This record gives sequence, structure tokens and C-alpha cells, in this order.
Amino acid sequence: MPSSPPVYLDNHATPCVDPQVLEAMLPYFTEVYGNAASKNHVYGRDASRAVEDARADIAKAIGAKHQEIVFTSGATEAINLAIKGVAQATPENKRHFISVVTEHKAVLDCFQWLEENGCETTLLPVDTDGLIDLEELNGAVRDDTALVSVMAANNEIGVLQPIEEIGKICREIECYFMTDATQALGKIPLDVDKMNIDLLTCSGHKLYGPKGVGALYVRRSNPHVKATCQINGGGHERGFRSGTLNVPSIVGFARAVKLACSGMKKDQTRIQKMRDTLQRALLEAIPDAKVNGYLEQRLAGNLNISCQGVESEALIIRLKDTVAFSSGSACTTASIQPSHVLEALGRTEDEIYSSVRFGFGRFNTQKEIEQLAPEITEAVMELQAFAF
Repeated sequence: MPSSPPVYLDNHATPCVDPQVLEAMLPYFTEVYGNAASKNHVYGRDASRAVEDARADIAKAIGAKHQEIVFTSGATEAINLAIKGVAQATPENKRHFISVVTEHKAVLDCFQWLEENGCETTLLPVDTDGLIDLEELNGAVRDDTALVSVMAANNEIGVLQPIEEIGKICREIECYFMTDATQALGKIPLDVDKMNIDLLTCSGHKLYGPKGVGALYVRRSNPHVKATCQINGGGHERGFRSGTLNVPSIVGFARAVKLACSGMKKDQTRIQKMRDTLQRALLEAIPDAKVNGYLEQRLAGNLNISCQGVESEALIIRLKDTVAFSSGSACTTASIQPSHVLEALGRTEDEIYSSVRFGFGRFNTQKEIEQLAPEITEAVMELQAFAF
């Protein structure tokens, strides 16, 4: 008999596509296969209608207008379009940009690009729980600040930043507020008007949708956000982003958003119970175990934990046939550099290299977590005994 596959607990990197999402996508590969820009015949018009319906569904999920949604190849492209686009569209007296040291690499690399292209940047620190200080943000904003970019939910430690309060500060000084909501969409309530968000980035594959599709919300009024196109060639998406639209994935993305938002409270309550089960088991059995990030203001499905004396890669190998998880964000696991997020929290080198991230999702069950908890605990304790 073949052995069972390992339990998947790397849902922050990507969960599987929900079967209902796949079902919604399939007709757009073989039946409604027209180019959404070819509106002179029924095939193109049907594809265009599907795209606009999807745009409306995604807009509704964040309290936006459908015209404010720009489809992209994913959150990374959306982030590049937002940050570089705003920088190129703003006047010379608005050349200062603010973000946070724990942001996703897509944001941090764009901020490096800003520096190389004549802009001034400020990266705010975080406390030992991963939260920014609003007073420090107040002190950092200036008359020439063009944009403040703060992610809603951290991809490594799951910490939720005070987005609504940040939005108020930005509105008061009349600068744009951008948030990377890639990990947050469908997991916490988002409202661009209530939170004074001017630009928001997200991706389909983080909420049981397909890979290779994302979106950028760009506010059209109060204020009207100006951003320069980064991909030229046809003027698609109202001139923000050229290229033939990925209709099947856009349809799947919208379906995934609707499913996540309609079942958000129930899903997240169940997921948090699983997270808490494993967290409690590890903390009770392993005296030196430490959760990374704020314990309360955190994504329901996130558990980033350090176990002294146990290298994360050794634990991953030890449990490779039992459970799939990671040592950090999927975008940086190929690098030997320590997590910039955990460094920002003030973790020691040993704590950083002993940290692992468990990401719980819709298709995990309480039963499998209860069965896994003692196996993971035993593996940690065996490796600790070997190390000491």
C-alpha cells in the first residue's frame, strides 16, 4: 500500500485551488475562450463580460468600485505598478516614500529602486512583536511624502498592522496610503473607504485561487491616484497595464474571493482552533519554544515558532514524510540569508535559524492536527537532545 502524502501546512506559500474555483474556470479554457479585448464578436464579448463580472466581485470584497480594479499577473507585479507608477507620476515636490522593514521583498526591492531613481525613502522599524509605532509614523511623514506602504498581514509571522489608523494619518497629511493585502484578503475584513486605502495589492493563489493572477486597486476619487503604466503595448486595463487578459484565472480569482469572503468568519474560527492546538502542544512540551510575532493581532492560520537548538531545515527533513511546512516566506527560502522579518523583531541568529512557519488552511482538519501535534513535538525534542 502506498503511504499517505504528508499533511500540507504551508498554506501561506500557496494553498491548493478550491474545486469550486476550478469548476468556475474550466469553461473559459474550452468554451468561452475569446480574447476579452475582441469585442466585435460574441466570443470576445462573453469573455469581456466574465472579466467585468469578476472585476465587480473583487471590488465588492474590498468596498471599491469595479472601475478601480486593475488585473495583473500577481501581487508582485501589482506592487511594482503601484510604487513605481506613483513615483513616476508624482511631481518633484513629492519624492519621499515610507514603508516598514518587515515588508515583503517585492516592496523592499521597489524601495531600493526608488532610492536608485532619485527618491528618498524611510523604512520604519517594528517592535519585538512586529508592530509599527504610530507615533513614529507620525514623526516620519513630511510635506513631500508621496506614499506610505504598509502590509496588512505579514507573510512570515502573520502580524496584522493597524491599517485603519495608518490610513487616517495618511489622509490627514494628504499622501497616498498603499497596503499589500496579499495575505489578508479573504481572511480579515477590508474596506478601502473606511480604512482610507488608496492602493491595494492582492493575488489569487493565496486564497485557493489560481497562480499567475492578481489585482491592484487604484482609487479614482478623493483622492484621484495617478500612476504610470509599467507594461506598455495596447493600453489594456484603462492604460494601467497592457497585455491580453488571463480570463480563466481572472474568473477563478473572483470565485475564490467570493468563497473566502462569504465563509470568512466560519473558516477563520475553525482554522484558528487548529493553529491554537499545535501552538499549545509545542509550547507546553518544549520549554524554550517561542512564538514569533504578536500573539493576539495575527492571522488565524499563522504559527511561526522558534525551538532552541533545532535548525529549521533539520526539522523539515526529519518530518518530510509527515508534514509539509516551511522555514519562512516562500519567496526567500532559496536564500541562505536569515529572515529580515525576524531580524527586525530582534531575534538572535539561533532563534532565526530555528524558526519554522506552519500555515493552516481550509482543507486541513482538526483531527489531522491533533494527530500531528505529538509527532512534531517528538521530532523537536529528539533533535534538541541530539544538539545538546
